[in-house]
Amino acid sequence: MARITVEDCLSQIGKDNRFVLIHLAVERVKQHRRGQPFLTKGKNKEIVMSLREIAAGEVNFDNIKEFNKAQAKEEQLEDAEKPTDAAA
Repeated sequence: MARITVEDCLSQIGKDNRFVLIHLAVERVKQHRRGQPFLTKGKNKEIVMSLREIAAGEVNFDNIKEFNKAQAKEEQLEDAEKPTDAAA
């Protein structure tokens, strides 16, 4: 697989600020650590996979928060399905 570059990512998010790119990538890594699946295929570490997702146009500032909302809904459903200790 070809190397990922910062320029690939910056061209996708439309910003010339590397600092902003890092914030986007770090937020995506945090989502992966909470269980979000990768949107691109590969066998790299989380940060590289996050950058690949950004360069592929799968992750941007418009949809990064939607991934958080989807994760929160899944967690709420899991909590609702857990049995309560009130019956004991």
